[in-house]
Amino acid sequence: ILSMSSDVLIRCDKVGKKFCRDLKKSLWYGVKDSVADLVGFNKSQSDYVETTLRDNEFWANKDISFELKRGECLGLIGGNGAGKTTLLKMINGLIKPDQGYIDIRGRVGSLIALSAGFNPILTGRENIYINGSILGMSKQEINAKFDEIVEFSEIPDFIDAPVKTYSSGMNVRLGFAVAVVLMQPDVLLLDEVLAVGDAAFKMKCLNRVLSMLPRCSVIFVSHNENQVRRICNRVMWLSSGQCKLAGDDIDQAFIGYNAENIASAGRQCIDVEWLDGIAKVKNWTLTPPIIDGKIELSTSDSLEIMVEMQSMKKIPELLVEITVRSAQGDPIVVYYDEVQFENAVNGSSFRLNFKTPPLSLAAGSYSCNMVMLDAESHAVLSICQRLCNLHVCSGYPHGATISIPGNLDVLII
Repeated sequence: ILSMSSDVLIRCDKVGKKFCRDLKKSLWYGVKDSVADLVGFNKSQSDYVETTLRDNEFWANKDISFELKRGECLGLIGGNGAGKTTLLKMINGLIKPDQGYIDIRGRVGSLIALSAGFNPILTGRENIYINGSILGMSKQEINAKFDEIVEFSEIPDFIDAPVKTYSSGMNVRLGFAVAVVLMQPDVLLLDEVLAVGDAAFKMKCLNRVLSMLPRCSVIFVSHNENQVRRICNRVMWLSSGQCKLAGDDIDQAFIGYNAENIASAGRQCIDVEWLDGIAKVKNWTLTPPIIDGKIELSTSDSLEIMVEMQSMKKIPELLVEITVRSAQGDPIVVYYDEVQFENAVNGSSFRLNFKTPPLSLAAGSYSCNMVMLDAESHAVLSICQRLCNLHVCSGYPHGATISIPGNLDVLII
């Protein structure tokens, strides 16, 4: 058992978990490991058994070590399959690690992979009482908190309906309310629970987490950089099951994470494809350029895009729309420009140049997409869903009034 100071609620020491890609072999390995556990072999030979990969096995997590104290919120970031949910399941006790140790102090509340552990056949009311009973609470104690749970979840009209009739957002509303009101945990584990639901409820949940922090520890899994920056004072970036960076430097973690995303997407993320074969791409450039898989901007920078194309048939007059979106996908600024072509027939080469005024964005990560339309009919000719990812190093706070010259329409969120 690891020694822990009184303010440390979670400690992971070289934690690892392996899985098998083959179902039959996975079942066989499970039988062998169960027998080995019964006779005590795994415990006495842990250095060999727990760290050696067998045929078709892989590490979902490997050598994860950290401590989390009361009052700290750890943001867990990484791509799909990076091992975030697996780590939370081990901390919550749903699965056991194959390597290392996990020590937890206090009551654990969790919402993992949008699952609140509800019985779908039972009503919301019945699930609340069942969850309370599992926690060892009396009916009187649950009654005392019941109204607060329903009020926080904002689904009073559906509390007596079967949970299987709930939408994903309603499920998360009730699950979050149970986790923070009924459980009052010392350790709170949240896995992408704010990925669904309306903006008002997301803000309500974030504020509730912030109010809980002085008395508990929180691990918050999210792909939303703004949410992580809002409530987390520490961050851990996972990639392929291993910790790439951990600490309080949230900027550096997201720079690395976003660079990894862009690098893995390759050039496909900024190739333009015309929907009806009007033209094909020959070359493109971005200013500032992509360096080590990322584009970094400051508030004084503009984004310049050059695309060289070859026409497949006569090019109409184009309306080009370049949209910069927040991490949540909301449009922040939209740039419009019209392009006219003269004698652009089959085989002609041409170049499109676009330069935005200074973007004046808040610090954080953004995506940029480009749409080309027929200027007369507004028919969509081309869509580039992810022209590039942007990381803004400094800027104005969201919600400020931003004055931008030129053909930019500013949407304040």
